[in-house]
Amino acid sequence: MSKPTVAVLGTGKIGELVVAGLLRSGWPQENVLATARRPVRAAELTDRYGVDVVDNATAAGRADVLAIAVKPQDAGALLDGLAGRIGAGTLVVSLCAGLPTGFFASRLPEGTPVIRVMTNTPAIVDQAMTAISAGPHATGEHLDIAEQMFKPLGVTVRVPEYQQDAVTAISGSGPAYFYLFVEAMIEAGVLLGLPRAVAHELAVQTAAGSAAMLRESGEHPVKLREAVTSPAGTTAAALRELERHGIRSAVLGALEAARDRAGEIAAQAR
Repeated sequence: MSKPTVAVLGTGKIGELVVAGLLRSGWPQENVLATARRPVRAAELTDRYGVDVVDNATAAGRADVLAIAVKPQDAGALLDGLAGRIGAGTLVVSLCAGLPTGFFASRLPEGTPVIRVMTNTPAIVDQAMTAISAGPHATGEHLDIAEQMFKPLGVTVRVPEYQQDAVTAISGSGPAYFYLFVEAMIEAGVLLGLPRAVAHELAVQTAAGSAAMLRESGEHPVKLREAVTSPAGTTAAALRELERHGIRSAVLGALEAARDRAGEIAAQAR
């Protein structure tokens, strides 16, 4: 499949990850454009990646695919500013958390295909989890293009759009949950008498190894947990404390809060 010209509109953390991922995957530099509000940021992107950094109108005129990675509250103004500049044949890929494809379709020329994408920050090490959903007028071919863009960043999955808020709660926000848990383990290790550097190495490698084992073994997490938990042992004592403090309820409540906030963002943007 030939590489379409992709313009990334908004090069914050996620937008830059997309630019970098496209280039790492072999996307030609001349087929990758970026936009930036500040000249200093534009120069930085050009120096770092060698791509053209242009204004939004130029990007809309040159690109086959517009990957919109601005903050959700800025998406409406961006689309209003591009009125009349986006052709119906242009594929619009939204990375705006919480915004439904209908938000874009109502502001784009009739027939413009829209795809909603939720990826996450492990894209920086090619370990992203990316969920892709077809919106109005998007075909299987359009989904293939989106997968071609994001598969080099990690793992992709196709889901119906109504599941995207749940995806946001699990994998979009998910890295922060794990970082918080590892942070807590490190701090606990220090309190238990370990040097901070040693506690950091122990916690990080344990997290990385456990994640690799979970994926590569194909076993259910319950089975892997039980394999570590000896009767009346140290792990059983620790797990009892986590359960006593309601870890399952806390996780469910956290994910529900993230899902609900995604819905609120969509409602506020209408």
